Amino acid sequence: MSEEINSSNCSHNCSTCGASCVQRDADPFSIPVNPGSNVDHVTGIVSGKGGVGKSLVTSLFGVASARMGYSTAILDADITGPSIPEMFGAHEKITGTEDGSMIPSETASGIKLMSVNLILDHETDPVAWRGPVISGVVKQFWSDVAWGKVDHMFVDMPPGTGDVLLTVFQSLPLNGIVVVTSPQELVTVIVEKAMKLAEKMNVPILGIVENMSYVPCPHCGEKIKVFGESHVEQICEKYGIPLITRIPILPEIAGMADSGSIESVSDSIIEEIGASLRKE
Repeated sequence: MSEEINSSNCSHNCSTCGASCVQRDADPFSIPVNPGSNVDHVTGIVSGKGGVGKSLVTSLFGVASARMGYSTAILDADITGPSIPEMFGAHEKITGTEDGSMIPSETASGIKLMSVNLILDHETDPVAWRGPVISGVVKQFWSDVAWGKVDHMFVDMPPGTGDVLLTVFQSLPLNGIVVVTSPQELVTVIVEKAMKLAEKMNVPILGIVENMSYVPCPHCGEKIKVFGESHVEQICEKYGIPLITRIPILPEIAGMADSGSIESVSDSIIEEIGASLRKE
């Protein structure tokens, strides 16, 4: 009889584990991690809408995690609109091993990255693939990449509640998701769709990050709410989840993201993100 294992002790490496795992046995969609991987925590960064800054928030979580001394990785699941490599200035193509595994790229601070832009012949080539193919690539980024030892992996999701979101929710051992929003009323409505889907699929919602929350006046420090009043407190109260942080609109952040130097962001910007990681 095979040994039973408690989920809290799971390494997520099914290929080297002979234990009876309730989650694995009950879920026909789950896929084993690469034999060269040992990933402890997997957090999805989601929204229901594009343009709210999921990739930026994913990058900031990665930077905060690395600065806290955790071995960190980012899986870019936004296959048709990848931007993670650009934010970190990563342009070298992915290499492989003799057994066919892929080796992730690594940033200056040691964050491991996997993105479709790192395997395309040219970064500007469009990815005109249908949904099942895109979902298959996301699965391969989990099963075919030798991630090594990773304390925190962050998965940058594409917008919407379609194929890729369902694939990640069903196939990867998510510890939970962080929802990204902005103050506009329309965004609030769409974000709630993603949250309700997570609830239906029993994926824990770890908290909300409000991006583009305000613009600080450079002269007096007043918070100018260019997108109107925030509704994030009401959402957090409705679902009983914490507000992790509010990220203002800052030229500093935009410039670092555009120049591939997001790892140089100040500690003050990622302080509350780091605090949320310590709670996990």
